[in-house]
Amino acid sequence: MSESFETPNSSPPSALAQLKQHTIVVADTSDFQSMREYEPRDATTNPSLVLKAASKEEYAYLVDEVVAQAKADGVTSATAVVDRLLVRFGCEILEIVPGRVSTEVDARLSFDTDGSVSKARELIAAYEEKGISRERILIKLASTWEGVQAARVLETEGIHCNMTLLFSLAQAVACADVEAQLISPFVGRIMDWYKAKTGETYEGAADPGVQSVTEIFNYYKKFGHETEVMGASFRNIGEIKELVGCDLLTISPSLLEELQHDTETLDLKLDASVAQSSSLEKVSYDEKSFRFALNEDAMATEKLAQGIRSFALDVCKLESLAAEKLG
Repeated sequence: MSESFETPNSSPPSALAQLKQHTIVVADTSDFQSMREYEPRDATTNPSLVLKAASKEEYAYLVDEVVAQAKADGVTSATAVVDRLLVRFGCEILEIVPGRVSTEVDARLSFDTDGSVSKARELIAAYEEKGISRERILIKLASTWEGVQAARVLETEGIHCNMTLLFSLAQAVACADVEAQLISPFVGRIMDWYKAKTGETYEGAADPGVQSVTEIFNYYKKFGHETEVMGASFRNIGEIKELVGCDLLTISPSLLEELQHDTETLDLKLDASVAQSSSLEKVSYDEKSFRFALNEDAMATEKLAQGIRSFALDVCKLESLAAEKLG
């Protein structure tokens, strides 16, 4: 595919500016200054990013304000304070970005459909109490079978879901079948797994994370799924350049900075019209076939489990911080 973004007789715009012409750029951070600088449309957060931000001196006032209000309201649960902190960060982010913010359900509920639904409703209610429409919130759920079933329920209530920790086509198909709003396939973590297993270095279109997102994008467009594809977890800007044309890409501040200073002319890589001619065949999963397909994919199985453990650990760290502040 040869379409490029350079205009005749002029120096090319930054790679970031070119990317924004065909892909919605999302900030993968809880750092407010980065969002102001790079002007993404949306922002994504997770417990790890909120923990990192909450531990910085410049955000200490937010934590203190949330804890003080919780005390005034008679709240004694560290878990409840963490929920309030996530929503507070989300509200602050929505003062900066014009679009949506993603807020994650506790990873310890990844295998609990009812618990995930209940927590999502609580988070949405907390946003709405602050005057934020649910249309501006994406509830992040792990792409387990239980998470997918939670999304099925929530989407019927107008609570839109961002299906995270997604590493396989099977997960992507299940998410699309319940009409989840958006998926976040983890490009870099897929590449990490293959690099660790083979000792090889992957670049460009040979990157297995890039190949996974390309396959999912083509599948969705070929079969008319409206679920948005948002590539995530990038390790370098080479991966990003290979996914120009993806619906959305969520990018860390360090890589946004690299793209801002890069002037290479970018080519369109993903194209919905081209996807129609792909050789992909339509598939569907019930619980048994989904679990088996996931089990057969060692990379997806291992990275999903690892991701859940990591996010759960950071939730525990956030709770420890809240408990310490509560006194």
